[in-house]
Amino acid sequence: MIQLGVNIDHVATVRQARYPGIPNPKAGGGEPDPVRAAHEAELGGADGITVHLREDRRHIHDRDVELLRSLVKVKLNLEMAATDEMVGIARKISPHTSMLVPEGRKEVTTEGGLDVAGQMDRMRDVVTQLKDGGMIVSAFIDPDLKQVEAAAAVGFDVCEVHTGPYANAFAMCGGDLRRNELRHELMLVEQAGCAIGESGMRFNAGHALNYHNVHLIAAMTGVDELHIGHSIVCRAIYVGFRQAVADMKAIMIQARTDACH
Repeated sequence: MIQLGVNIDHVATVRQARYPGIPNPKAGGGEPDPVRAAHEAELGGADGITVHLREDRRHIHDRDVELLRSLVKVKLNLEMAATDEMVGIARKISPHTSMLVPEGRKEVTTEGGLDVAGQMDRMRDVVTQLKDGGMIVSAFIDPDLKQVEAAAAVGFDVCEVHTGPYANAFAMCGGDLRRNELRHELMLVEQAGCAIGESGMRFNAGHALNYHNVHLIAAMTGVDELHIGHSIVCRAIYVGFRQAVADMKAIMIQARTDACH
């Protein structure tokens, strides 16, 4: 069954808008608390919780990751840059999965995939350190066969394919699969997914997926897990976090069921 990893970064974004700076753990970390959101996501059917501990700590903080590791009952996935600081934190906290992503100070959210092929020696070293710490290690990559090949070569267990370009094409085309632009982006994700599976890695996908465009990705052969955050947090404003997660999970399961018939 396809799985849903819920990214709760933007719950912390709301918190930091009201409580800038490092939250005081004794005061509950400020409101809304992403740790509470993780509990609601689990009750809504989330199979995993994702957080991105950024170098500038703009939303998620060390306190959040530490508490999540001790309290989350499903998989905890830590998104991180391939820096010595983050490797040390990951090895100390030991999340179930560590996903390496590129990171820019000025970006609002991750804007592209990791260039594994351009830094294979560094990636091999980081992957080895994280695996030695007992973690499954994932790479967030563009749907580029060169990057898939490089990820397999340096020892990644999982590749999460960047679906941002697909999501942009879906919005531009209104979801009309008769449009070449949309079919092209969908094909790139499918081809990358096939190559990932053939390389013996797990095929995940994520970025900019929402309640309107997720079904075409969820229906793909071989996709194991989708990581979705912003659209779920947005819907939660109106229906609550638990229901927003349940709604997304239901769409994904229905898409997979339809694809199998």
